[in-house]
Amino acid sequence: MVLPQELADRAREINAGHLEPVTPRDAATVVILRPGPEVYLLRRKTTMAFAAGAYVFPGGSVDPRDADHSVAWAGPTPAQWGEAFTADERTARGLVCAAVRETFEESGVLLAGPGPDSVVEDTTGDDWEADRLALIDRSLAFADFLAKRGLVLRSDLLKPWAHWITPELELRRFDTRFFVAVLPAGQRTRDVGGEADQVAWQRPAEAIELAHEGKIFLMPPTYQTLSELAAHDSVESVLAAEREIVTILPRAVEVDGEMRLMT
Repeated sequence: MVLPQELADRAREINAGHLEPVTPRDAATVVILRPGPEVYLLRRKTTMAFAAGAYVFPGGSVDPRDADHSVAWAGPTPAQWGEAFTADERTARGLVCAAVRETFEESGVLLAGPGPDSVVEDTTGDDWEADRLALIDRSLAFADFLAKRGLVLRSDLLKPWAHWITPELELRRFDTRFFVAVLPAGQRTRDVGGEADQVAWQRPAEAIELAHEGKIFLMPPTYQTLSELAAHDSVESVLAAEREIVTILPRAVEVDGEMRLMT
């Protein structure tokens, strides 16, 4: 990918040590799967400052309150998640909570239940919508949301998938861990989320084809994740896949006088 002149100049300054890159923010992204397999994609509004118009998976930045130890927890521990993602325990706790919280905020899907072996069957209704909006505007902390409803976060419903860091040349940077999860029985996704203007369920290969045809725009992490998922013919195959989480940080490299972004 050849960089536009402005980004190319910034990349040269960073590579030369004349400019300090922006520190990336911890973030979590969740690929929601349903039989097909199909994935849930949102199109970010064209007014968004980051990835405007791109089709993405639900996700977002970690809220400092996501690391709250009062969150009721079932499944792999924060320490175990830290091992999977090469992160300290506090960071891992925040990432998993952010993954579940952001998924609910952006899709209405909630990976939590009344107990360690159960999951909420229905998240529709005015009371759920009020809580979702309160989580989005940060007037309600995720730990308080779960406690109020007597729910336990189900970290066992998540599978670690990938780790991407936004290139150093970008002004908005994220240190993002990717998870996959299956749409719980009885739950259904919302039509739109707060930052999206369209949503779609797509087979990974179909989404890639649409991108090749110029009908949708995919960021490199989304494109690669879809490419990996396209190799699987069932949800069960995805969940059974062995994953070695390798950090991917695309870098700007000068080739024949042009600055290119390379993974």
